[in-house]
Amino acid sequence: MRLKDIREDRDLSQKTVADLLNVRQNTYSQYESGKRQIPIESLIKLAAVYQVSVDYMLELTDTPTPYPRKK
Repeated sequence: MRLKDIREDRDLSQKTVADLLNVRQNTYSQYESGKRQIPIESLIKLAAVYQVSVDYMLELTDTPTPYPRKK
């Protein structure tokens, strides 16, 4: 996953992102390292905050552009 790269590109700390997701910094660190799976709801929230697609975050595409919002 690209969690760490995207976070660092935006100059955010793990603590800041963890607070946004309402988890401890250690828990978020485990998401980035792959030691713990990130919940789908958190992945969707981060994609919206970072303005990228979930596919990009999961390295399924190299195109970061998010999909149009569902009406």
